[in-house]
Amino acid sequence: MRSTILSTLLSLLALPAAPMVVSAQDYPSKPVRLIIPWAAGGSTDSIGRILGQKLADYTGQQWIIDNRGGATGTIGHALAAKAAPDGYTLLLGTNSTFAIAPHLYKALQYDSDRAFTPITLVAISPQILSVHPSLPVKSVKELIALAKAKPGQIPFSTAGVGATSHMATELFLNYAGVRMQHIPYKGGGPSATALIAGETALSFVDVITALPQAKAGRLRPIATSTAKRTPLMPELPTIAESGLPGFESVTSFGMFAPAGTPRDIIARVNREVIRGLAADDVREKLRAQGIDPVGSTPEELVTHQKQEATKWGKVIREQGIKFE
Repeated sequence: MRSTILSTLLSLLALPAAPMVVSAQDYPSKPVRLIIPWAAGGSTDSIGRILGQKLADYTGQQWIIDNRGGATGTIGHALAAKAAPDGYTLLLGTNSTFAIAPHLYKALQYDSDRAFTPITLVAISPQILSVHPSLPVKSVKELIALAKAKPGQIPFSTAGVGATSHMATELFLNYAGVRMQHIPYKGGGPSATALIAGETALSFVDVITALPQAKAGRLRPIATSTAKRTPLMPELPTIAESGLPGFESVTSFGMFAPAGTPRDIIARVNREVIRGLAADDVREKLRAQGIDPVGSTPEELVTHQKQEATKWGKVIREQGIKFE
């Protein structure tokens, strides 16, 4: 009898441990880490902090912002890809990483198509095509004419190879059929500073940066990158209506979880994020920075990601963009 009981106990101990079941019923029961794959102070960081505070109010748990910038956002993405799929590490990325970087990097530390589970398209932000006041142009048509007269001579600054400011400029060059000189910087801040200082002649600048600098006369905005005019600068025409029909470029922000995160947790986060983006105070804070809150289903984020990847992959191939 004793030997039978002992054998049974040994058999039970030999069984593999059952996997821990993570459910949305008590989620979150501890702080949530939100990885921002860019340095503090940028648009992604701002969105994360504004939204994170609201999510903390809704869930009763702190949402900790973890800035992990570098390599066009891929360092932060790699970190998120390796995290446990339990809903306690999430990622707020931009299209420069989730749609553009796979076309630029020969080898990533993660599989861009399989490493993440989409949650929601959080927001989009326009960029303002701006020139230094010394450049003798006041419209897109005048800029194109000058670029054709001086092929490859006009310097433009960007936040780095593969950044949305870079891709927007390359798309502009593609549409206009002109060439300019690319001068990449390490971030949007240094790129805008270079333009304001006259080190470069033009750049695509976030609207929240372009607006005060334009009022101070330090740069001249000539068009917005979006399909519709931005409410913060309603007098400014779009590039599409300025002679390049079909042109559109935005910075888009999406929230992701590591692949394998339970569906009910994804659904819970999706609901709370959309709820937060609909809150009046959140919308007011984001729109004051030129950021348009969205909120979508996971499937809609997948569609957006594929459309952006196809669009920018084509631009990268046609413009021959690569890391130098």
